[in-house]
Amino acid sequence: MTDAIVRPLIAWYEENKRDLPWRRTRDPYRIWLSEIMLQQTRVEAVIPYYERFLRACPDVRALAAADEQTYLKLWEGLGYYSRVRNLHRAAQVICEQYGGEFPADHAALLALPGVGDYTAGAVGSIAFGLPVPAVDGNVLRVMTRIDEDFRPIDDAKTKKELRAAVAAIVPPDEPGAFNQALMELGATVCLPNGAPKCGDCPVRHLCAAAEHGTALLLPRRAPKKARTVVERAVVVFRCGELVGLRRRPDSGLLAGLWELPGYEPAPGPEELRTILAGEGYQVRKLLSLRPAKHIFTHVEWRMTGYYAELSEPHPALTWVTPAEMRGEYALPSAFRAFLKVIEEEP
Repeated sequence: MTDAIVRPLIAWYEENKRDLPWRRTRDPYRIWLSEIMLQQTRVEAVIPYYERFLRACPDVRALAAADEQTYLKLWEGLGYYSRVRNLHRAAQVICEQYGGEFPADHAALLALPGVGDYTAGAVGSIAFGLPVPAVDGNVLRVMTRIDEDFRPIDDAKTKKELRAAVAAIVPPDEPGAFNQALMELGATVCLPNGAPKCGDCPVRHLCAAAEHGTALLLPRRAPKKARTVVERAVVVFRCGELVGLRRRPDSGLLAGLWELPGYEPAPGPEELRTILAGEGYQVRKLLSLRPAKHIFTHVEWRMTGYYAELSEPHPALTWVTPAEMRGEYALPSAFRAFLKVIEEEP
């Protein structure tokens, strides 16, 4: 099967691949950065973040030297902030242990903070030509459809065996092109959440799911656990031209990021007035805002919004101008629905 899938797939890739900025380089730093950004984020959304990040941190040494607020701000809007923290830690390891040069070794790549099998495989094969697989969700979908494999792909044993199957066919002369071809096939032809474009597939003749009409049933996943729903009040504090922000704890959800202060469970307007008075806030005006929700991987915030105008700044908060907030403070996208009232009083 190796030649039957490898050569047609690579030939198709060379003819049909999208022109993406990280495909114009063999620089492991740029490839690594793109792979981390692309996890659970659409390509179109990643490109401006990728380009902005590189302007500020053009190489691994620059990232290693960046302060926390700089790299968190650069990541603002991508979510999953643990990823950029791991990027920074890994950059420091590369500088400290490898003199600022990425190790051209699969085991060493895999040992870097935040780097798993997929990322180590992608960077190793594309940047260094290492004959290792890079198995992401796109590749899992392609492989389960080709083999008509109904095992759940989120099962650790299944994923391990599928990775071994890909490893067995990675061509030693073109591992990067082959891995990218499999991923590109999954992203543009063997589509998720809809009918695959089987007529455009270079390996359709090998695909059992296409032959039997079962592609839409694959891949299978184990049933997801229900998300925890949190009722939360979010307060936009204003004092004159300043906005009150608070830093979240160093562990847990959105660890260490700035937030619009919140209260759980969400109090009603009168209860919130009482709470704020008890905490020493001098509230001149309290208005209700439209509710909003934000979905994390395992938690859903259902947010009641409030606008609180204070007669004097409260010392528990950090007070910044809207311009400073936009330019310097990393505010998670969970609060995006309430940011418009910061620009002008509601």
